[in-house]
Amino acid sequence: MQPISTKPAPPSDDKRWRIVTATMRRHGFRPDALVETLHSVQEAFGYIDDVAMRFIARGLQLPPSRVYGAATFYNYFMLKPQGEHTCVVCLGTACYIKGASDLLAQLEAVTGVKPGETTPDKQVSLLTARCMGACGLAPVAVLDGEVHGTADAKSVSAKLEEWMRHD
Repeated sequence: MQPISTKPAPPSDDKRWRIVTATMRRHGFRPDALVETLHSVQEAFGYIDDVAMRFIARGLQLPPSRVYGAATFYNYFMLKPQGEHTCVVCLGTACYIKGASDLLAQLEAVTGVKPGETTPDKQVSLLTARCMGACGLAPVAVLDGEVHGTADAKSVSAKLEEWMRHD
């Protein structure tokens, strides 16, 4: 186990690495601080890239594959920078039965990107989720954190088109 006083050098002089290092230090640089440290990176930088994963692996003395495995297992963690706006379509059973796949196909056509991608102008990220827990409102889309129940392709597409016209 790594002594508490030892810490890996941050990848750059970006002050946000101090937040990540503080999280690891608060947990004694123990391997069980992995998810908490990933959250710290996500909050500080908006996504978790390879550089961050290698830094975490060194700091917590974990194999890089374990860090990557955790970062890719949880839907919350993003491995690429996200757009100015986000559209998350629920693909849980209730939403799927109520037409979420058709909604998603329409949104792919409007944005020109697949789920997990961001439009070239960095305005919209199109994402999916396994379940939003709002099955009674199916199908559900979350637009910039706001839940839209009984989402229809026309209204959601209109919002995404509006986002892509601005900024």
